[in-house]
Amino acid sequence: MNPKQLQDMMAKAQEMQRQMQQRMQEIIVEAAAGGGSVSVRMNGAKQMLSCKIEPELMQSGDLEMLQDLVTAAVNEAGRKVDQAMQSQLGGMLGGLGLPPGMI
Repeated sequence: MNPKQLQDMMAKAQEMQRQMQQRMQEIIVEAAAGGGSVSVRMNGAKQMLSCKIEPELMQSGDLEMLQDLVTAAVNEAGRKVDQAMQSQLGGMLGGLGLPPGMI
């Protein structure tokens, strides 16, 4: 690879990084636990945007169960963000023209 090709590839990579950071803010995922009794929304930067808990769950008085369900919903949302970002990253890296198997 000659220096000009390397420089062009680096410029593409920097632009893709900028685009990826923008997309991270645009991605919104939702996840639930306990049959939907706890649900969360999270963006691509893994910032939790909202958490909803069904009122009936609060009446059970089982704090430990509530904590477990919130934890499960947040963890699932994080996994969904990872999947979405990996999917987008793979598509973007394909634009660099790297040899097969490099991504």
